[in-house]
Amino acid sequence: MTTSPKSRDPLHGITLEAMVNDLVAFFGWEELGRRISIRCFTSEPSVSSSLKFLRKTPWAREKVESLYLFVQRERRRREL
Repeated sequence: MTTSPKSRDPLHGITLEAMVNDLVAFFGWEELGRRISIRCFTSEPSVSSSLKFLRKTPWAREKVESLYLFVQRERRRREL
C-alpha cells in the first residue's frame, strides 16, 4: 500500500475564507486595512465582499496569503 506524499504547500487545505477570518480575528478590520490597503478591507468590510474581490484579483489574494503565512510563522515562533 502506498501513501501519498504530504503537500509541501503551507497553504494546502486552507481556504481563502479561513485565511480572511483568521486575519480579521488577529488584526481586526482596521489594522488589516492598514496592512493591506484595499477597499474591501477599509470601506464597509465584510468577509463575503472580501472573498468576492480576492477571488477575482490575484495580486490582492497573494498579499492576503503572504500576510497569513507571516502571522502563522510569528505564532509558531512565539510558542517556542
